[in-house]
Amino acid sequence: MRKVTYVSLESDEGMHASYEAALSDLESRLGHRHPLFIGGKQFSTTREFAVRSPVDQEVITGHFQQAGEEEAKAAVEVARDAYPAWSRTDPAERVAAMRATAKVLEREVYSLAALITMEAGKTRAEAIAEVGEAVDMIRYHCALYEQADGFVVPMRPETRGATNRSVMRPHGVWAVISPFNFPIDLAAGMASAALLTGNTVILKPASKTPLTGIRLYEAFIEAGVPAGAVNLLTGPGHPFGEVVTAHPAVDGIAFTGSREVGMWLMRTFLARQAYPKPVVAEMGSKNPCIITGTADLEKAVEGVVRAAFGYSGQKCSATSRVYVEHEVAEECARMLIRRAGECVVGDPRERGVFMGPLISARAKQTFEESVARCRQDGGQVLAGGKTLEEGALARGFYVQPTVVAGLPEDHPLMKHELFVPFLCMQSFRALDEAVTRANKTEYGLTAGIFAEDPDEVSTFFEGTRFGVCYANRQGGATTGAWPGVQPFGGWKASGSAGKGVGGPYYLLSYLREQAQSIQHSP
Repeated sequence: MRKVTYVSLESDEGMHASYEAALSDLESRLGHRHPLFIGGKQFSTTREFAVRSPVDQEVITGHFQQAGEEEAKAAVEVARDAYPAWSRTDPAERVAAMRATAKVLEREVYSLAALITMEAGKTRAEAIAEVGEAVDMIRYHCALYEQADGFVVPMRPETRGATNRSVMRPHGVWAVISPFNFPIDLAAGMASAALLTGNTVILKPASKTPLTGIRLYEAFIEAGVPAGAVNLLTGPGHPFGEVVTAHPAVDGIAFTGSREVGMWLMRTFLARQAYPKPVVAEMGSKNPCIITGTADLEKAVEGVVRAAFGYSGQKCSATSRVYVEHEVAEECARMLIRRAGECVVGDPRERGVFMGPLISARAKQTFEESVARCRQDGGQVLAGGKTLEEGALARGFYVQPTVVAGLPEDHPLMKHELFVPFLCMQSFRALDEAVTRANKTEYGLTAGIFAEDPDEVSTFFEGTRFGVCYANRQGGATTGAWPGVQPFGGWKASGSAGKGVGGPYYLLSYLREQAQSIQHSP
């Protein structure tokens, strides 16, 4: 089978048959009760929560334990106790355990993809690609760790008879808080990096996608990660966040999610701990794409549509602003309107669907309010703008891919991350002006340009203030980073680590340097 990625989304008949068989098997097993996992033991609490599928709200994917303060503290203490043995485990054994985890995920690619469809609402191609990315992410981390020889680097001796070296050492216990939109990939990326480098982990998946998090936990255990080195809690973020930011045994937090929550974690963790500790955070963006007069418009429109409306715009890398040079703006708008109208919106279980549901009623409300605000403030809805509630779609959160124009640069819809399929279009007359306007945001995750003039591409790369930048990418104007191919890390309010996940420096986020110097006897 050809590899399915976010850029290619290629498939073959075997993929469809395997996915549909896995989906049929999964649907007969949904709705069960699931425990917490602390130190290898299963725990129940006095409170549970049910998760309904965004595909069809009549489908309950499962009943899950609502971890509270007591369970969070217990998980931290178990992870603390497991840390000495896991950190001293031979690095080759940790690498073997992570490679075995990747093999488990690869074996279960279709069952996991079917689960991601039902929990997160992804189409089959997007879901299969996500599992593939998680597998490649873990394997890439393992290769990096081996190439770096455990991050032990000999240094120049200061005196005769001295041996000096730099050694990167793990911090200890990490809380890993993963998002709903990439429930296996980003959870696996953060957790595997922490575990591989000798840390222990408490994994807290998003409350919309807890079962996928449980399946990842089970893969780690099956692969040989010791009980206690990885633990899993489900439930709302509030009690968990309160505990991990205050508990002295927590040594780091890895988080992917909203800017509001990420900033709260960083500020609170710093304030409550006795000394600064690391927070690896990716916190969304408001991503621009520039289309110049020299661009191949067919390629540009395809890239923008795929990046703006893939997974219903629920990607931190989604294109949400597009700046088109004045001389081609009208033609580009016509092409965007046509292409947006061609996007098939529907049940993501069905073959041929490009855009499934939004994750929740709240997200649907955000979409509706954004469309209304645009019209109220004098903007024009060029394409889409409606919710879809006919037949079975009424049981989910389905909306049209939407393109708007006529909003001023400082309008909230141009500034705030919406996480819905809502693309704002503006025109420009000079490339320097477009780059300046594209940079005029507190965020800085991804940005793209379509231009056949190499000088224009160079001007864009030199001037843009975003961490992940693309030129002429038809597969996704601002989306589709892949481990070992494009590091994925944000600038400004989009991230805190400065080392992109899937890139050559990411593992260093989970390590700290120790200088070791030995003076040998003559």
